[in-house]
Amino acid sequence: MTSGFLIPLICDLRIENGEIMWDNDIPAGIGVDFPRSPISFHDGGQLSGSPLFDPDRFFIKFHNLWTIEAPEGYRLLFTHPLNRFDLPFITLSGVVDSDRYKDAWIHFPAHWHDTSFQGVLPKGTPIAQCIPLKREDWGMRTFSLTDDEARQTRELSAALKREPGLYRRKFRP
Repeated sequence: MTSGFLIPLICDLRIENGEIMWDNDIPAGIGVDFPRSPISFHDGGQLSGSPLFDPDRFFIKFHNLWTIEAPEGYRLLFTHPLNRFDLPFITLSGVVDSDRYKDAWIHFPAHWHDTSFQGVLPKGTPIAQCIPLKREDWGMRTFSLTDDEARQTRELSAALKREPGLYRRKFRP
């Protein structure tokens, strides 16, 4: 799943006995206020009422070194890297109008779910996947299939069973 782009962890994180440590050589800024640490705490109150909320746990926020600008008319969905179930954290999902909000950093709150994790999370580990979304209004409608649509559905289902790779050959660009 390679839609959009990934934001990488900016340095190694060492986790030992519940303590998170790092060595980070972020160069001095150009007169902007940027946290020099790769992570900070995230306000758990924003998650109150969600399945991830636990009053005895804290949430982290991965810091991102880059400003992000989407083309006019696009926003970005920031989410956990797709199919990365091996990571000891879950990045929270959110949408940012990155064509308008482009002159400041977007950081990524996460729930550190693997409390027994010990070791190094290496620099470059994907911490967020960014997927562009065209800003437009649309509506969903539901309806019953017509006889012709039902026939087309049966024919396609049969062909998919009969011909391995048909979806990739016929429907993927």
